[in-house]
Amino acid sequence: MERSSSGGGISSFFVACFLLQLGLTTAQKWLTLSGNAPAIIAKGGFSGLFADSSFNAYKSVSLFSSSDTTLWCDVRLTKDGVGICLPDIILNNCTDIQYYYPQGQKSYMVNGVPTSGWFSVDYNKNELAQVIVTQAIYSRTNAFDNGASSIFSVDDVKTQINPRALWLNIQHDIFYRQHNLSMRNYVLSVSKRVIVNYLSSPELAFLSGIAPRFRNTKTKLIFRFLGKDTTEPSTNQTYDLLLSNLTFIKTFASGILVPKNYIWPTTPDNYLQHYTSIVTDAQKAGLEVYAADFANDHIFSYNYSYDPLAECLSFIDNGFFSVDGVVTDFPVTPSMAIGCFSQLNKSSTDHGNPLIISNNGASGDYADCTDLAYKKAVDDGADVIDCPVQVTRDGILICMSSIDLIEDTTVTKSPFSSQISVVPQIKKSAGIFTFNLTLDEIQKNLKPTISQPESLYSLVRNPRYKNSGSFMRLSDFLMFAKGKPLSGVLISVENAAFMAEQLGFSVVDSVISAVNDAGYNKTALEVMIQSTDSSVLVKFKQLTKYKLVYKINQPIRAAVASSVEDIKTFANAVALDKQSIYPATRLFTTGETGLVSMFQDAGIDVYVYVFQNEFVSQPWDFFSDATVEINAHVLGAGVNGIITDFPGTARRYKRNSCRNLGNSMPNYMQAVQPGELISLLTSDSLPPALPPIPPLDVSDVVEPPLPSATPKAVAPASGATVSPSLKPSSGQRSPASILVPLMMICGFLLLV
Repeated sequence: MERSSSGGGISSFFVACFLLQLGLTTAQKWLTLSGNAPAIIAKGGFSGLFADSSFNAYKSVSLFSSSDTTLWCDVRLTKDGVGICLPDIILNNCTDIQYYYPQGQKSYMVNGVPTSGWFSVDYNKNELAQVIVTQAIYSRTNAFDNGASSIFSVDDVKTQINPRALWLNIQHDIFYRQHNLSMRNYVLSVSKRVIVNYLSSPELAFLSGIAPRFRNTKTKLIFRFLGKDTTEPSTNQTYDLLLSNLTFIKTFASGILVPKNYIWPTTPDNYLQHYTSIVTDAQKAGLEVYAADFANDHIFSYNYSYDPLAECLSFIDNGFFSVDGVVTDFPVTPSMAIGCFSQLNKSSTDHGNPLIISNNGASGDYADCTDLAYKKAVDDGADVIDCPVQVTRDGILICMSSIDLIEDTTVTKSPFSSQISVVPQIKKSAGIFTFNLTLDEIQKNLKPTISQPESLYSLVRNPRYKNSGSFMRLSDFLMFAKGKPLSGVLISVENAAFMAEQLGFSVVDSVISAVNDAGYNKTALEVMIQSTDSSVLVKFKQLTKYKLVYKINQPIRAAVASSVEDIKTFANAVALDKQSIYPATRLFTTGETGLVSMFQDAGIDVYVYVFQNEFVSQPWDFFSDATVEINAHVLGAGVNGIITDFPGTARRYKRNSCRNLGNSMPNYMQAVQPGELISLLTSDSLPPALPPIPPLDVSDVVEPPLPSATPKAVAPASGATVSPSLKPSSGQRSPASILVPLMMICGFLLLV
């Protein structure tokens, strides 16, 4: 849970979490029925990355997850009565069987529904030997399908994988009986040679009928609930109705498995509602509760800010209840949640490495550079909050992520929508720029717009609040930051030469004036200046003692030594794109560049940008989990700081209890090895090699000296008087405020 304001009826949950931090709730470590840590059940193995129930999926669980993780097998019966592990009763949805038996499509009734496809009941185990398991979810990579494993039987899982625990899920017993196959007989037979730790089924008659045979064994029988409106086939009752009779379920089962939205329901617009009482009700009845449908690459409630670890923690570490286990496609995430991120001291503040630097505030939750985004960044534990400064028509510095108002405001729906033009010194495409409007015009007529970097994939951010928040002047930003638990502020300065030459405005002088006016010479807060223009940093170094950050705004893979030495003359740190640390081709990392150690050896800190929680922003190597990606850059590459849209995710990472374990670090918290996944691909599946990029050279770094800001007279419109040019301002209106209409700017540009 990340936003108490974005979902109704959940404030009590946050109160409980606060009490838990203070040690005012139960002293029991886990609120499970047994008091033990929740179980982790890997559905079909590590099926979030590899094909469900494939060799790679099952084998990789031990490499990246807790050692006691349970392997899940959806059991299907072949014509000769062999139990095989496949996620779908329709084989062509999860294998390549249609290529081996092109005439094999059949139509059967499955739980009363006409269903077409290829079915296991039409083939014996030997006939399926050549069939390959394939990725069933199209949003996941199918690169591992070439050379993937053949279909595993339950016995194969035991002999080839030898899991610590095994969960058999039995579905469609009625269907198999219609084909003269007995799932009951198979389960009783296989349990004599394979230890079955869990046996689940959504079919009440099957589970209750077989229960007496497991009464004195260690096998836990779990009744599985499907959708609330779905009809259970043996009773013809909905699962919602069956949920009201937990005492009856207890007569044959030791636990229940429910979709996660039974526990944390969501509103139609995908925000969390108050949690239900199902966990506590079931546990009072003596039933364990397992939650299903966890997948890092599925869309879940906006309250979690696209952070799957946050979602997992809300089910196991919330101060009110804990489920007894989670069924997941990505077992690494609950492994981290249980082993390193539960019962943390959430009040601790550590401003050491990695430094957490916001990117336009907490821009993953609120519109860039608004008061809400900055407040969220502070509340979430950012070490440094940032302000990218732009200048208005009346010479006021304002915090905005872009000089083009089209990119982060509603200007196209405002009275100023016609003020569109092309300013080639800034960008090739047309825009409506901050220097076209006064501060008053911006504040009274425009609303901020939340950034949507992954809207192409229909992943939108906090839609209820997409236009919420107020714009902030630099002076407002600086006063806001004072007294907050921060180590510093970062001010980004771009287009300084344009402002000086074309607007007659010295952004360097204005920033220094604003910082001085805010009294930062009397605070412990560090002032950092970031720019892609070395001449800007050179100028600041001449005039101040601020920490200077050189942002390299394109991926690089190498740097000549002289360029690093040149950067050292004007900057204390560099900001590198993530691709400059771990280059990737088609979302597979190829290795590590070594740039971090190169800059650090020269005494230059390395910050990396931009971290997002949305899974599509991360290479496959990071398992669709932002925490895994952060860990790879901090523990693996050793960066000094991370620049992120979601400071809360980074702060929680810094608080995790496994950071200082050294050689005792559990496998799921060790940094993933770059290039490891791509090495598993066959030659036919390899993505194209990355094109060469020239190394960073001195010529890429050196810029002409920053020009002086010379006041310029602008040709007046008809009937207008000549206004002075923009003058440096600390954020208060200058007595000689300038009006620079867009047509005047365009006319001036044509003259020079």
